[in-house]
Amino acid sequence: MLKYLDIDSVKIACLMGKSDSGAHKKSLIFIHGSGGDHTAWLNQYAQLKEKYNTAMIDLPGHGRSEGSGESHVKDYGIWINKLLDALALNEPILVGHSLGAAIALQFAIDHSEKITGIVCLGGGMKMPVNPFMLEFLKTNPVEMPAEITELICKFSLAKENRFRLSAVLQKNISQSKVNILYGDLSACNELDLTRETEKISVPVLIVCGAEDKMTPPDLSRELAAKIKNSSLEIIASAGHMVMLEQPAELEKALDKFTASISTSGST
Repeated sequence: MLKYLDIDSVKIACLMGKSDSGAHKKSLIFIHGSGGDHTAWLNQYAQLKEKYNTAMIDLPGHGRSEGSGESHVKDYGIWINKLLDALALNEPILVGHSLGAAIALQFAIDHSEKITGIVCLGGGMKMPVNPFMLEFLKTNPVEMPAEITELICKFSLAKENRFRLSAVLQKNISQSKVNILYGDLSACNELDLTRETEKISVPVLIVCGAEDKMTPPDLSRELAAKIKNSSLEIIASAGHMVMLEQPAELEKALDKFTASISTSGST
């Protein structure tokens, strides 16, 4: 069910599980990547909404949410902080993809007391963006350029998944607002958590596609090496869009991770 939360007079869309979700369940709050929205997580929503309290949010300026987006990861973290207060869900675990992973990492550094753990898909301490893509988007064309959608699809999906998923992914990307995508990618490009990740105390699951070209597995390995209370899952036959390419494998990893977290927030 798509719900709207009023955050500072801005309507934020959130795909929620059943309204009678129990306090005994852990909660998964999903944060999409650059230019995306909650539809990136529809596979996970279908499979996990009975087992967990689930909330797939549209960041400000994305999908069905109002707002103008942000260009700094910390600023998105402010929204997440307010959203968590509004949702008031039991034992919240942030599940972030790409930009969402950066937001989750930064949030774990700044507000560890508010969460039980985080899951980072296709993230890293640094997340450099293709300079051509940034420069092209900086001109703010009216519509999403075909060159950008094709480039993103090429680098986002494992070769074996392109035929199956390229059309859907291209359609989703083409619906993104150019200025919003530029802000999101700029936020990723400026990210540098190399001196802060060691501060993370909550349990962390790090997930990466074995064929991820946008945030290669080495970035996830480096992240896992820096965070003491972390585990790493490299998913075969997947690129940057693990939740679309190998949803069943991701869901297994999520179940294993959530089961390992005690109510005290330690594994």
